[in-house]
Amino acid sequence: MKFVAIAATAALLVVPAALAKTPTLTGTVGPGFTITLKQGTKKVSKLKAGKYVIKISDLSNIHNFHLTGPGVDKKTGVGFKGSQTWTVTLKKGTYKYVCDPHKSFMKGSFTVS
Repeated sequence: MKFVAIAATAALLVVPAALAKTPTLTGTVGPGFTITLKQGTKKVSKLKAGKYVIKISDLSNIHNFHLTGPGVDKKTGVGFKGSQTWTVTLKKGTYKYVCDPHKSFMKGSFTVS
């Protein structure tokens, strides 16, 4: 009977780690000439390698949000206005996000270690 109790207790300790949430990033482009990528309220500049959920808010049909980096090339359409959710695995390296039509000034980047 002791073995069953110990096994049940061990299972309870493992379950929360297995259910840990995937970190969420928020990307916003528009409605003006702005593009951002944040984790909470903080602009993303450095992240740890791993799986992330990225929620994109594309607020203008003249912009897009385009994320590129090692193994990632995701974007919204220039005519698209709305929300998209991406699940990505970020690897060690540098990632860039831009609005393709305005990439000379609507851009950002971050590193993954």
